[in-house]
Amino acid sequence: MANSAKDKGDRAEREAAELFSALTGHPLRRELGAGRLDDQGDIDGLPDCALQVVHWADVSAAIRQKPIGAERQRLNRGARWAATLLRLRGKLWRVVLTPEQFAALYADALKGKDFS
Repeated sequence: MANSAKDKGDRAEREAAELFSALTGHPLRRELGAGRLDDQGDIDGLPDCALQVVHWADVSAAIRQKPIGAERQRLNRGARWAATLLRLRGKLWRVVLTPEQFAALYADALKGKDFS
């Protein structure tokens, strides 16, 4: 018997790779080896970033748990940034960050900019 939760997650990962390839211009693909101790994220190809994909019915649990997993994956990958790609009903996507993940992205986005 097929594992419907795994199939749902695999579909979300494929969909995320396609969507974020189009949005970023980087050729992204699903990372193999999910669940390993040295897991480096669900999507490969975005430089210096670990991406975790989640498509859970319990959105609150996903928001609480998955960004922490993305942070572990960031450390495993040796990347500067991490993000959780949250798949919602209706093929809607949201990006979820911890405050620390947002601060890292924000600080790097502002490097070299003068606001005086």
